[in-house]
Order: sequence, then structure tokens, then C-alpha cells
Amino acid sequence: MRYAIVNEPIVPLYRSAARTSSLEDEVLYGMKVEILETVADGMVRVRTPYQYEGIAEISKLTLQEDRIQAWEENKKVWITGRYVDIQSIPKYQGYQVISLPRGAVVRFLEPADENGWVKVGLANGRTGYCKESFVADYQEPSMDLTAAKANEEEFREAVCRRALSYLGTQYRWGGKTPLGIDCSGLCSTSYLMNGVVIFRDAKIKEGFPVKEIAYEEKKKGDLLFFPGHVAMYLGDGRYIHSTGKNGSDGVVINSLNPGDSDYREDLLKILSAVGSIF
Repeated sequence: MRYAIVNEPIVPLYRSAARTSSLEDEVLYGMKVEILETVADGMVRVRTPYQYEGIAEISKLTLQEDRIQAWEENKKVWITGRYVDIQSIPKYQGYQVISLPRGAVVRFLEPADENGWVKVGLANGRTGYCKESFVADYQEPSMDLTAAKANEEEFREAVCRRALSYLGTQYRWGGKTPLGIDCSGLCSTSYLMNGVVIFRDAKIKEGFPVKEIAYEEKKKGDLLFFPGHVAMYLGDGRYIHSTGKNGSDGVVINSLNPGDSDYREDLLKILSAVGSIF
């Protein structure tokens, strides 16, 4: 198997080798992907850790085995700010080495100094600094639910907080960042950044941890499925989702309650399933 580390802030995964093809997904800085095959000059098919495949430009990936090994062996942190500058020095007066979106991953090299600057390492071997309020401990995402089930209420609150952090983000088909995100990108990324891999698309898929439950059993953090769409339940009849509906155009909160002004009758009447990892 041949692996690579994503070495650009956002790398599109296309449906085909044509750069004008539709966007299937986005892989973010620091993610390790498996290279499956070369499909055209400079274009490769990759598989993500959450089992999604697409076509990427190989120039946006780090292939050196020593750097990949170093990446795997060192402690890492999530970028949690919307879009975070990695500075050349631990001061705002430095220059921006790179700017990274929420969901990117960097190496953790030194804890914060007295002014809150953390030293981080990049995939190309360079180093830089960002504020500690914009990073969080990285947990390798997997389909192992042991930790989530041991702290169920805490996990439910955490995935809802992460989803809410994208509120107001524009809708982008295949998107997965605060620059643009789609419905399944919102839900899967919220779980991913809390250590759990769920299916990237808007459906329940066998082999992934989300299982169907009764509508009456839904709790915070569970998922509401509609034909071609998915939302996250927030409790009290509210849910958050990324929708292309005219007038919403991105991540918004709507209601399941007919008496509320933000009630979406069009969605409730086509609700097909409720899913949970618990």
C-alpha cells in the first residue's frame, strides 16, 4: 500500500480526472490517504480513512516515507478555529506560513508559551505557531465506539457543539470546511473531529456504526435522514443541517415542531430514518 499526507489546506476529491468534474469530497491538511492508482497525468485515485474515494492532484500530497512516518509517530492536534494562520514566529507580527481550515491536522511540537502560542509542525517539515485556543487534542478517528459509549452524554454534547460551530457556513456540494460544507460533510466532520468515523454520505450504510432507531428514541447528536439529505438532532425538536434551500443556503437550525416559525414541513413529511451510534 502507498500512502500520502495531504499537504494543502483543502484538496478537492473529484469524481473524474477532469478538474471540471463535480466535487465528491474534500480532504484537509494533515489527513493520511491511501493512493489506489494513477488515473491520469498528475491525478491519482485516493481512499480516505473513512473509506471514501475520489480523484486528487498528486502535487497536493506529501509522498516522502520519512515525513509520513514522522507524521504518524508524533502527537497531533486538530485545527478548530474557522480558518487559522500558522505564523512564522510566536507573534502576530510574523508572516503566515500557511492558513488552515477547521478540521486540518498539524503536529504538536511544544506547549503554549506565556502568550498562548503553540509550536506546530507541518507535513512538509516546516514549523510554525498558532494560538492554543484554535487547536484541540487529536484523537485518531475510528469506528471503535468504546470511548463514545463510556461518555455518551459528553459525546452527544460535543458533536452538537462541533456542528453548531459551522452555523452560517455557505452550502457547498462536497464541501467540508467553514468555507463551504454540505449536509453529510457537516454531520460526518462533527463526528470525525470527536474520534468517530461515520459514513460520508446521507444514508445509513452497513459496516458503519450508525444504526436505525425509532423516531421517539432520538437524542442530541443523533441523525435525521431524508432522501439525499441528513441533519443532526439538537434536542427540543430542533435540528441543524446544511441546506441548499433558497433563503437558507447553508448551515441553519430548523424545527420539527409545526408551531415554530422555522418548521420545515417539506422535510418532516419525507423523513425516512433516524440513526444513532448508541
